[in-house]
Amino acid sequence: MPATGEIPAVRKPAGVTLLLAAIPFLALCFSVPLWDRLYPLFFGLPFNLLWLSSWIVLSSLCMWLAQRIEAKREQGDKPQ
Repeated sequence: MPATGEIPAVRKPAGVTLLLAAIPFLALCFSVPLWDRLYPLFFGLPFNLLWLSSWIVLSSLCMWLAQRIEAKREQGDKPQ
């Protein structure tokens, strides 16, 4: 715990954490041209709606995994 008035050191996140954070962004922003020409239905939903809806859930999963990785890194750095 830093002394009063001290700013705690901020560590750079692990590479795998940054990758997990980038996956949803890349999947939502840059994959659209790959499937936008098709109009198939899956489970009664247009594919683009299903794709975007599924990435809302998958984004939360990616962020949870990234948080777990960073928490384990932080615990490993603390002296016993």
